[in-house]
Amino acid sequence: MDYLIDSHCHLTFDGLREQVDAVIERAAAAGVAEIVTVATDLADAEKALALSQQYPSVRAIAGIHPHEASKVREGWDKELLALIKRDDVFAVGEIGLDYHYDFSDPQSQSRIFRRQLEIAAEAAKPVVVHCREAHRDAMAALADFPTLPGVAFHCFSGTAAEADEIWDRGYWISLTGVVTFKRSDGLRAVARLAPADRLMVETDAPYLSPEPLRNIRPNEPAYLIHTVACIAVQRGISSTELASLTTANTRRFFSLPAEQ
Repeated sequence: MDYLIDSHCHLTFDGLREQVDAVIERAAAAGVAEIVTVATDLADAEKALALSQQYPSVRAIAGIHPHEASKVREGWDKELLALIKRDDVFAVGEIGLDYHYDFSDPQSQSRIFRRQLEIAAEAAKPVVVHCREAHRDAMAALADFPTLPGVAFHCFSGTAAEADEIWDRGYWISLTGVVTFKRSDGLRAVARLAPADRLMVETDAPYLSPEPLRNIRPNEPAYLIHTVACIAVQRGISSTELASLTTANTRRFFSLPAEQ
C-alpha cells in the first residue's frame, strides 16, 4: 500500500502520547502517511492541535465526547467554536451519544451533542459521530441539521439495517479493526455493502487492535494495514485499491490539504 490515512485515532492518549515520535515513524513505514487525531474535550483539543503543529502528517479535530458531556465548564461552547473556526481544525468530533456506559447522563449527552451540531453547522465543518446503543436518538438529532457538510459514524459497529439508514441520509461510516474479529460477520457484510464513496478506515488507537494483533496493546496507526486487508478481501479488490479509495474519501470528507 502506497498511502493510507488513519481517519480516527487518539495520539494524545496514554500508550501513544509518550512514544508519539516512534508511533508516527512506524505508521509512515507501514504506509500510513497521515493521521487524524481526535480530541475528546477542550484540554485534549489543545494537545491534539499542538501535535498537528509539530508533525506535518497529523491533522486535528475537536469536540466533546459523550462521556465528557456532564463535565463541561461554563462557556465551553464559545471556546469550542473558536477552535472549530480555525483552518487547522478539520471537523467537530468526536461527538454523539453513548447509552452503553453511564459516564454522562442521557440528557447531558443530548444537550451537548445538539449544541455541537449547531457549532458545526455555523462553522460549516463536518462531524464525526460516536454512537453506541443510541442509533435512533442520534439519527433524530442529526435530522435537525441538514446543512452539515458531512456526517461520519466513526467505529461503526451497528447492524446492516442501521448502516442502510446512515447511507440513505448521505452519511458516511468508518470501520475499525473490529471488522477483523471472528465474531464480526455482520460488520464484514457492512464492509461489502458500503458505498465506495462514503467509506473510511481508522484504528481508533490506542483501542481495538485488529487481528492478527488483537492482543497487542496499545493499538497504533501502523496496524491500519490489517483492517484494510480484511475489508479489501470482502470487497473483492486489492489492498492498494482500497487504500487509494479510502484515502481519497478521507481527504474529501475532512477537506484535508493535498498530499505533500
